This record gives sequence, structure tokens and C-alpha cells, in this order.
Amino acid sequence: MRRAVSWVVALAMFGHAAARAADKPDCERPFSLALHEHGLLYSAQTGEGIDKDIADELIRRSGCKVAVTVMPRARIWQLIESGALDFSLSGISNEARERFAAFGWYFSNKYYLLVRKDAGVQRLADFERQAGLRLGVIRSFRYSPNANKLVDALDAGHRVSYSTSLDPLYQILLGNQVQAMIIEPFDYPAIESGPVREQTTIMEFDDPSVPHGLIMSKKALSGAQQQAWRALIDGMRADGTVLRIFEKYFTRDLARAMTQF
Repeated sequence: MRRAVSWVVALAMFGHAAARAADKPDCERPFSLALHEHGLLYSAQTGEGIDKDIADELIRRSGCKVAVTVMPRARIWQLIESGALDFSLSGISNEARERFAAFGWYFSNKYYLLVRKDAGVQRLADFERQAGLRLGVIRSFRYSPNANKLVDALDAGHRVSYSTSLDPLYQILLGNQVQAMIIEPFDYPAIESGPVREQTTIMEFDDPSVPHGLIMSKKALSGAQQQAWRALIDGMRADGTVLRIFEKYFTRDLARAMTQF
């Protein structure tokens, strides 16, 4: 009887160990991860940001070799779709992206319209109605539903100016070449600078928060491996690591609002 019990215990322990091994990412090959410059998410000038911290922790927990690079967001999505890039961070989903990318969510936030005070815009609908107003956005970015509707409507009327990063958008906003741009909490430090703060106001889109997360190429990673990397993200959320990272950059209340959803 004791021998039988011992076998049961041994089998249970073996099964548990096997399950744990199956849940861990497969490190048999090196991986690639791309960051993009975007406010507090990552700054090439300082080499710091939320996504850099998330990437560092993912690499530490996985034990895998991951080559980290920086590139424009539009290029990142192209490489994720082709399978030439394994990962990126702070991505949001839509129907088209779901066909080639999987996600592991770690924060959620709202989007806002940063609009020049002299544009004569009192409500969001005013911006679309005034044909002379232009919007500046980062190429390949998507936002919340109502923000996307505004972008798409203005783009159809050739009223959108595209950039690969935020800094050029701030410059053309201050130069009145565009009268508004779409922002999120990661952009707050730049908005608080003197010229931008003095010349603009912030309007909120009537949308719920949008989940953002680890982007995984379906062509490069099997379903089991996607789940293994997603489990690492989930573990970072569960043990408070993601919250602690966000608290380095935001007030405690805002960090909690963004990471506890």
C-alpha cells in the first residue's frame, strides 16, 4: 500500500514539474524584441522607459536570449506580421492585427485630443466639422473607437499629417500646421512643458480604457509558446511587478488605474 502511495505521489510531482516546464518559454533559439520611442514608454535619449523595464523583466524571468532593438511603430507591425520579429510591447489589438498577432495585456489607458486653444473647438464634433483643421498622428497607430473614427474620417478628407514619432508632431502643432493630436498618459511630461501647455487644451474621447500589452508574432511563435510568454506577463501583474514599474513613472493612483483592470 505504501509503495502504491509513493508511486502516486511521484507521478503527481512529475506531472506538476512537467506542467511547469511546459508553461515556461522555449529558449532553444534567440528571440527578437523591438521597442518604439513614445514618451514614457521608451526614450532613446535616456535609454529608459516603461517598456524597457517590462522587456528587462521578461528576459530575466524567461532566461532566454532576446535581442532588443528600437524602430518605428509601422515597421514593427510589418515585421510582426511577417514573422521576422518575435515581440514588441504596449500594443493594442484590432480585427486585422488579431490575424497575425497575439497579446499579453499588462495595462490599459484612455486617449485624449490635445487641441490648440485658438482652433475654436469646444467639443470633439467641432473639430471634424471645421474643414480647415488638421490632425497629427503617428503612422500605424490605432486608438480607442471614437478616436479611430475621427482619424479615419479626417484621413478620408486628406486632413491628417503623419509622423514616425511624437516630437515632430509637437513641433507642427506649435507651428499651427496641425491643430490637434491624439495623446495618452505617457505623453504627459511633454505636454506639461511651457509652450505646449500654454497653447493647448485636452479633450477626452468618450471611450473606455483600451488594453495594451506584449505583442507576439503568430507566425514566429506557436500557440503553446504564446501562452508561455503570456503567463510571464500575467505573473508580473499578479505579483505587483507591473504596478511597481508604472509607479516609477506615474503617481500611485494613476499607476493603479492603468495596471489594475
